[in-house]
Amino acid sequence: MKEKKELQSTPSIWRNGRFRRMFAAHTAASFGDWFDAIAIQVLVAYRWEADPMMIALIPVVMALPGLLLGSIAGTLADRVHKARLMIVCDAAIALLTLAILAVPGPAWLLPLLGLRAAAGVFQMPSQQGLTRTVVASDDLFRATSLNGLVNQASKVAGPLLGAMTLTVLSPQACIILNALLRLCSGLLLWPLRGIGPALVSVDQQAVAAGQQGKSAAHTAPEADEAKMREEHVRASRFFNQWREGWAFLWRSRMLLHTLIFGLFGLIAILMIDYQFPTLLRVLAPGNESLLGWLVSAIGAGAVGCMLVLNRLNRISAGWGLGGGYVLVGGAIAALGWAQPGTGLPVLLMIGAVLGVGNGLYIITQNYILQAKTPADMVGRVFGIQSTVIGAIMVVSPLAGGVLIRIAGAGTAFVWIGMTVGILGLAGLLLQSVIWRESLADSSLTTEQNADLA
Repeated sequence: MKEKKELQSTPSIWRNGRFRRMFAAHTAASFGDWFDAIAIQVLVAYRWEADPMMIALIPVVMALPGLLLGSIAGTLADRVHKARLMIVCDAAIALLTLAILAVPGPAWLLPLLGLRAAAGVFQMPSQQGLTRTVVASDDLFRATSLNGLVNQASKVAGPLLGAMTLTVLSPQACIILNALLRLCSGLLLWPLRGIGPALVSVDQQAVAAGQQGKSAAHTAPEADEAKMREEHVRASRFFNQWREGWAFLWRSRMLLHTLIFGLFGLIAILMIDYQFPTLLRVLAPGNESLLGWLVSAIGAGAVGCMLVLNRLNRISAGWGLGGGYVLVGGAIAALGWAQPGTGLPVLLMIGAVLGVGNGLYIITQNYILQAKTPADMVGRVFGIQSTVIGAIMVVSPLAGGVLIRIAGAGTAFVWIGMTVGILGLAGLLLQSVIWRESLADSSLTTEQNADLA
């Protein structure tokens, strides 16, 4: 059997045409999501004046699909044409987004958000797996950094553009823009629809095409019988591959500890992640644009952090994950300590610090999950992560809504921020125990870094 041909690293990742298309599609989708997120939060918190518990239900219904479908989506992403699955998800998200325009209140909004989140569950592991398929191993850190950079850059421009659109037009205009950008994402991915589920070279694609031509010579009954056998084998292998994903994760110390550490922090963070409008209504009543400014500051901090990480091309697990949580927790607590009338520059500075911590954590975690996972299991690992996060998001936002009702938004933010900060400090102090395996083998050497400088 012919050995698979590995992708070759390029002097610049931008010479990889497939990655450029993926990057452009991801950019369009990310910016659209932030147009939409700001519009929905303003619509619910300011226009409909929903209470904290109703606001808490929004991330819950968006998390349920991840809980129910995350592992299945990851397994499916490892078996199908990933770009095709992403295109279908983009189209579904665009249609469901347009349907939001017809809802009269939060109770009607929740089911649509849940259906739209279900489409996103299938898209995320497909994107991670496709990145691992079209990008060489030596370019993986830069690809991960650039994808994360888009996520955070969209937090800068997306909320600002969304706030401007809200000022001139309405939340409905932002929702329409998100649907259009999702359609653009699908069109950009269309030329990649032929990339198969496995990591294959151009030569292998030619061999596969030749084998397909030979199989066409079979008689129709033989072809039908072979197809039935193939479908039966696929059905049995699907469950086996799903189970193998969990078994692989359990055996990998580095991946398991990374996910556990991150999930403990998420339990706390997700309690207030969707409650920023609730806090800002207290700090600056009636100032709808403040949410956009704060989210943009968070994105700006993350973008700056990711630009530095992309230049360094490496980060230790302890400093990336533990240090990231220290900054995130400290910033959340500082927002909770803020009083009505606090100046905009102070709030923006706190948001930037939160963004730096967020950038540190996200890039480090995604890099570890991709670098320490074989190419044919990336989708399953990220699907498992989505499942567990979905389970947390069913409970944490509701607990956060109850906590805010009892203690108030400011006090809740202080308590949660201190909890995340202490967890990050523990990660820094115990990094040699938690992440005993080094990332050095997946990072560039000193000589390679010197060549890139």
